[in-house]
Amino acid sequence: HRCNDFGMEEQKFLTDGVITGYGTIDGRKVMVFSQDFTIFGGSLSETFAQKICKVMDMALKLGIPVIGLNDSGGARIQEGVVSLAGYADIFLKNTMASGVIPQISAVLGPCAGGAVYSPAITDFIFMAKGTSHMFVTGPNVVKTVTHENVTMEDLGGASAHGEKSGVAHFTCENEVEVLQNIRKLLSYIPLNNLDEVPFYTESPEPISTDLDTIIPENPNKPYDMHNVIEGIVDGDSFFEVHAEYAQNIIVGFSRIGGHSIGVVANQPAHLAGVLDIDSSIKAARFVRFCDAFNIPLVTFEDVPGFLPGTDQEWRGIIKHGAKLLYAFAEATVPKLTVITRKAYGGAYDVMSSKHIGGDINLAWPTAEIAVMGPKGAVEIVWKKELANADNPEEKMEELQNNYRAKFANPYVAAERGYIDDVIHPHETRGRLISGLELLATKVSSNPKKKHGNIPL
Repeated sequence: HRCNDFGMEEQKFLTDGVITGYGTIDGRKVMVFSQDFTIFGGSLSETFAQKICKVMDMALKLGIPVIGLNDSGGARIQEGVVSLAGYADIFLKNTMASGVIPQISAVLGPCAGGAVYSPAITDFIFMAKGTSHMFVTGPNVVKTVTHENVTMEDLGGASAHGEKSGVAHFTCENEVEVLQNIRKLLSYIPLNNLDEVPFYTESPEPISTDLDTIIPENPNKPYDMHNVIEGIVDGDSFFEVHAEYAQNIIVGFSRIGGHSIGVVANQPAHLAGVLDIDSSIKAARFVRFCDAFNIPLVTFEDVPGFLPGTDQEWRGIIKHGAKLLYAFAEATVPKLTVITRKAYGGAYDVMSSKHIGGDINLAWPTAEIAVMGPKGAVEIVWKKELANADNPEEKMEELQNNYRAKFANPYVAAERGYIDDVIHPHETRGRLISGLELLATKVSSNPKKKHGNIPL
């Protein structure tokens, strides 16, 4: 460091609290910086920041991922505004590198105040239970300002950010698992935005699942979409992102026929797979990452619509739901969609439909593509008939069956060209592999612009 105040001139240590370098993971180069809490509590100085910026510059120059291991007490108070300037320099580098090289953050200790915004800008954040803590203001400040008593773990621990805030993309049992999962993540993604997506010549058979019987006869009965995904992708290749957050939608990386893909799927086993604010934001960010790094998107759709209610409306479901619509519409990577059951209303449009640029859109025979579900439609369209019926319940059942036969099926959409084919579930894997091979040479671009104005 270069600080000569507060007796700091007598306290100088090698590295100044951050270790920087490069290495390989499975033969692929990466740049790494690791904050060292044993030196000045890992606090950030002018020199500390310059070292990180140099690592990021080198990563950009070489077109390779940068991994940051965060374990810091924050800004070095003795250096005053110089340390704050150092943070801002890092934030700028993070922003310039976004969408060019993968940026991965591991929080392995405290990360507080302004320090949190560098990991926040990066693509993925890993946290370890019990040792990782992230917050803008700590428990003492929270108590002073709001009179809330809260522990570091409850305020900013791995579980808090993995389940409640969605800040952490991966929560791990310990630091060793964090490092193992970072290595695993890198196996699915390219080195940079111009690099080829990893392809594996080995493609193990999927986990044995009888896809033809997985959809319940009762359209309101849930099932686990994980079983559908694992019954189609290469065996043991699905790597879920944000597994504990907004569980009504599933996102993650996988491989099918050796091709790396990004998976987006509604989860009928949680809130019936409905889209809400959190799930829309979660999926939109994932879709944009995949698009930035040319990773094909495969969407499994079973969505009854957007979650109704004053809470969702007042918190902005309109603008937040539009984020996912925008992300899918903007994406130029190969986009393949499989409708397994429900595809109702605007949510059908949002989930990578043909209308917003889906390349290959398939449906199972169990698919119901309609403005709304049979019950709601019948109550609106045949309101008078129901009111005048001698047996309203029997009439409701009859009209619902008529509605399903005429509207709530995949064939009307297929006749219009909105669905490319109605296939048996067991055919899905083969059709997706052939679709990915077909779309491997896809060239698509959006109109030239500085950038779009996504509804943030």
